[in-house]
Amino acid sequence: MRALVISGGGSKGAFAGGVAQYLIDEMKYQYDIFIGTSTGSLLISHLALNKVEEIKQVFTSVNQSSIFSSCPFVIKTDRHGNKVIEINHINVVKSFLKGKKTFGESYNLKQLIMKSLTVSDFEDLKKSHKDVVVTVSNLSLNRVEYKSIKDFDYYEFCEWVWISANFAPFMSLVEKNGCEYADGGFGSMVPIEEAISRGATEIDVIVLQTEVSIGNHQRSKNAFSLMTNIFTFMSNRIEKQNIHIGKLVTIYNHATLNFYYTPTILTNNALVFDAKLMTQWWQNGYEYARRKNKGCNFAVYNEI
Repeated sequence: MRALVISGGGSKGAFAGGVAQYLIDEMKYQYDIFIGTSTGSLLISHLALNKVEEIKQVFTSVNQSSIFSSCPFVIKTDRHGNKVIEINHINVVKSFLKGKKTFGESYNLKQLIMKSLTVSDFEDLKKSHKDVVVTVSNLSLNRVEYKSIKDFDYYEFCEWVWISANFAPFMSLVEKNGCEYADGGFGSMVPIEEAISRGATEIDVIVLQTEVSIGNHQRSKNAFSLMTNIFTFMSNRIEKQNIHIGKLVTIYNHATLNFYYTPTILTNNALVFDAKLMTQWWQNGYEYARRKNKGCNFAVYNEI
């Protein structure tokens, strides 16, 4: 069985969409399993339906208001042209006064998910042989959970997709089944091991990070940018651990891994959603996958 695994990465998900479009439209890969974390979870249902253009339209037209019902920061451009986030004091204070546990809320993203994935789409997927799985972090039980479309109704599955992409404390923290849930990337950024445990023998893995570290992150300008830098550091460590474990499990199970990393640093803040940039990243992903596959035959990945 062949699987497509897409890592977390916020707005960088547009790059993953471009890569996936090439693999599906041009390479004609037929996937049995789709597993996504965070932004990856937002892509996989439409990719499984072969509705690439529909999800491309979503990813290349969103902005902050498409995601946040209460945005905890404002975006400014410094003298070097870099995007810098600063605290939106009014929205943050409002959240605290309402007794919220997070700085911001992302209910607009939930509505966007339900608008773009229709009940009919959901039923078509559920009737198919394809397994569509999203990753969530159960903060109460301190564990990662994987939610398959086969186990839930339409509303529940859409909610799990939304939860998978909720980067707390900047986005919503969701209480469900007596537990607190948040972004799947807090526990599993690149769920290769889960794909293999579900029977995959060939896995295409889209990692929304460069393969090796390039340069330094911007220095923290304020408390929010410090927090995003800390979370980025933690996510990078989790990602590397996931990939290392995935490679070990792959060798043990005689499976094949095909990696697609971003060739350059796309952004230092994946919570900034810029339609123009995301449109360019989608095209970049498509072209990168084309160059990588041109005259190239992948082999089993045996290096640790």
